[in-house]
This record gives sequence, structure tokens and C-alpha cells, in this order.
Amino acid sequence: MSIKTEIFIRDRADPFVMKGSDGWYYFTASYPMYGGDDKEGYDRIILRRAKSIDALASAEEKTIWDEKNSKLSHRFIWAPEIHEIGGRWYILFAASGSSDNVWDIDCHIIMCEGNDPYNDSWADKGKFTACENDSFSFRGFSLDMTYFECGGKHYVAWAQNGGNSNVYLSTVNPDEPWKTTAPAMLLTKPEYYWERVRIPVNEGPAAMIHGGKIFLAFSASATGPEYCIGLMYADENADLINPESWTKLDSPILTSDDLDGEYGPGHNSFVKDEKGEWLCVYHSRDEVCFNGECGYSDGDSLYDPCRSARIRRIIFNDNGMPCFE
Repeated sequence: MSIKTEIFIRDRADPFVMKGSDGWYYFTASYPMYGGDDKEGYDRIILRRAKSIDALASAEEKTIWDEKNSKLSHRFIWAPEIHEIGGRWYILFAASGSSDNVWDIDCHIIMCEGNDPYNDSWADKGKFTACENDSFSFRGFSLDMTYFECGGKHYVAWAQNGGNSNVYLSTVNPDEPWKTTAPAMLLTKPEYYWERVRIPVNEGPAAMIHGGKIFLAFSASATGPEYCIGLMYADENADLINPESWTKLDSPILTSDDLDGEYGPGHNSFVKDEKGEWLCVYHSRDEVCFNGECGYSDGDSLYDPCRSARIRRIIFNDNGMPCFE
């Protein structure tokens, strides 16, 4: 049975929510582009904060960084994520390294110069750097980087063109989290039919640790109604850089068929609410966009702002696997 979910924050794709050590919940997402001629689309990083997740929906949204002030990162600015790493605040995001080539996209990072990410200034650290014996990472089209800590080690996962859009994993030093400390390990590539609809894609990794397991969700296929969320998992104490530590489910965990009046669920993040219960924050398009009535559906989906953030509650079955309420 499909379930109806209300829009949480409209026109905010690639939503990311986390709770900081300061007690605030933070929200960031891709700032939308309203058609191909929009000169302000995908050009900034926005941030909201509130004491509860629900309050983020009406919280003031601030632009904390704009590409026009950077010499290292240029449009398009995609999929920002805010993290505390080694006692400092960072935002990971995708950006072009060239002012005259928007498709020179790779993973970038900025660092908060103070202890208040909402009000303090940010320093642009530029493009992510691969370790010396890695000749692959961040030398092509890379994006959608996430960070997590597991088993006392610090990791980043991201999507990169490796023939298809695949997801890769590496380690970082929390004192210098802008460069990897191990060669990239191929974590997942599009192999099942539901990962290869129109375009073979794995992207948007998101981590959740629960019940002795680490779960890594990812988004698959093209960004229309076929967009969906897949899942991998491993023991939280395993060698995560060893691909044999991971198990990949052969079917997606959230698709358009699971939803009522929304389409193409994907690019999610996981966060615990005030009661300590897990939530999945993701984006999808609504019925108006699906029916071609939004004014943007006839063009390139890249310039369609109609992907909005929504929230689904997660429960765990008897085998410890996550399911959606």
C-alpha cells in the first residue's frame, strides 16, 4: 500500500539534516534553479537551524556561502552536507573548478572559521584531494560526498564517473578531512534493472548506524519517476574498505510505487529525531510536476526546481533491517 507524505520544505533537493553537538538541528540542500536561464540557481549554500526537526520547515534560511565570492569553487553547487569533523564544522558539496566550465564538477569543501556554523564565516578549502597513490579520485566528474564515523575510523563516500556513476569509499584524517588517506574503493555500481532505468546511476550515499550495522543508502537510475533508493549494509566493526564486508540488497527500499502523489524519491539523509527515532529525509517530485503542469517539466530536469524535501519514519524489522512506516 502506498503512503502519502506531505512536503517538508518545498523546492529543496538533496536534503541533509543533522543534529550538532550544540543541540541545534541543521538543514541544508541544493538551492534550486528555476529554468535554464536562472542566473541565481545552484550558486550558493543555504542553512537553516532549529531546536526541533519540525521547526526547520519554518526556520529562517540563510545563505552562508556564495560561489561568486570564491576563486576555487564555481557553479553548479550541488548536494551540500554539513558535518562536525574533528571538532570543526565543514560542508561538503559538489562544484565546478572552472568559472567557464560548469561541468568541471568534483567534490569540494568549506570550513567554518568559528564555532557557530550559522553565523560565523566560512573558508573555502577548494577541491577534495586524493592520497598520493590514488590516480582516480576527483579527477573526473565526482559529486554527492558524505562523511561518517564508524568503528573509530573516519570515512567519506561519494559518486564518481567510473564508466557509470558509481559510489566509492575512502578514509580521511579528521584533522585534514579535505583529502583521502586511502585509494578509493568501489562500493557499488548500477547492476540491477532498477539501477539502470534510462541512465545507469548510483549516487547520493547516506549512512546510518543502528543495531551493530552500518547501513549505506544510495540513489539509483535517472532523476525522473524511476529514481529510487537502494541499500547496502555491513557490520559496524568490519573492515569497511574491504568490499567483501558489504552486502547489497537486490531490490530498492523506496520507489515511486511506494508513494502516493509523489515521484522519484532519492538523495536522502538519515537523522534521529528528538525521541531518538530514525528518520529518512529525501526529495521527490509532486503530482503537479509529474503531470507536466509545473511549467518546468518539458525542459531538462536539471533546471526543474520541483524536487521537494519530505520525511519518512524508519522502523526496524526482526532481522534488524530498516523499513519505512
